[in-house]
Amino acid sequence: MVQRRLTVVQILPDMESGGVERGTVEIGAELVRRGHRAIVISAGGRMVHELARHKVEHVAWKVGAKSLATLRFIRKLRKFLRDEHVDILHARSRLPAWIAYRAWRGMSPQTRPRFVTTVHGFYSVSRYSAIMTKGERVIAVSEAVQRYILDNYPQTDPARIAVIPRGVDAKLYPHGHRPPPSWSQIWFQRYPHLLDSYVLTLPGRLTRLKGHRDFIELIARLVERKLPVQGLIVGAEDPRRQKYADSLHRMVRDRGLEAHIVFTGERSDMREVYASSNLVLSLSQQPESFGRTVLEALALGVPVVGYDHGGVGEILAAIFPEGRVPVGDLDELTARVEHFLGKTPHVPGGHPFTLQRMLDSTLELYQSLVAAP
Repeated sequence: MVQRRLTVVQILPDMESGGVERGTVEIGAELVRRGHRAIVISAGGRMVHELARHKVEHVAWKVGAKSLATLRFIRKLRKFLRDEHVDILHARSRLPAWIAYRAWRGMSPQTRPRFVTTVHGFYSVSRYSAIMTKGERVIAVSEAVQRYILDNYPQTDPARIAVIPRGVDAKLYPHGHRPPPSWSQIWFQRYPHLLDSYVLTLPGRLTRLKGHRDFIELIARLVERKLPVQGLIVGAEDPRRQKYADSLHRMVRDRGLEAHIVFTGERSDMREVYASSNLVLSLSQQPESFGRTVLEALALGVPVVGYDHGGVGEILAAIFPEGRVPVGDLDELTARVEHFLGKTPHVPGGHPFTLQRMLDSTLELYQSLVAAP
């Protein structure tokens, strides 16, 4: 297939933080690296400087604002797509996808760009969410997401769906990585009690879905068995969910676990935190659409024990199947963790969920769509 130079627009609410935003940067950077033109339309945010660093253009429009005023961007976007001769319009979130779809539908089928959507999560099933299935090609970030689409939006042609899992950069997450001594010195100065303990880490924001209560119960059971364990809850507290965060702190106090569980808050050095852990846990009560934290830890060679559903179950099945436990089964969870602490399992190197594979697959999809009638 002849490769042509593309102009690709990705549209999403903002570039503040998160996995969707990270993927937007990664795709934009790869497009530029291969000689294409990459544009991102969003309200802006902390990650805009990363776009600039990779020479990805940014257009600051508030296309994710839930206001009638947002509808003015339909006309504006339509003109922009014409003027900039855009080849691919890629929507990554629901409200921007509606704006993009309305603009795109109002253009001539002979000259308009090709329309792509990515289903990043298990959205509430509704006409509003159905917009994410309207792409000429629909990217699902896991097989679980593909099943969600087909189960809930059966009018979607399966041939339009492309499963392209997210990926991690093997250079950033090399198998067997160990934290540098300078990092370890600062880390253990702050948390000296981690030195002589098994360290179990639960990454993720403090929301009800992430399984913090099961994690606290797990640590309590291991302490009762006289195991020298320390639990790390690594993630930001959401001001909108402060009552939940307070309830977790209270649960730790009520169980007498203050000496065994640490709330680190948000960390920007997760690679080192994973690499200094004996085990990483994934205990989400509802299935994750992918499970990036699980993949990052496994890529480093750190064992993961996780509930066997959604994208997390898929990743564990492919890389470390012995880490899967039935959802909510605390007895099996405790037994599996205790077994792994007694005999550290080997996590094989090499896996299919690489960043380069994700980038190659996405850009191949763009090129094939542009080449198709």
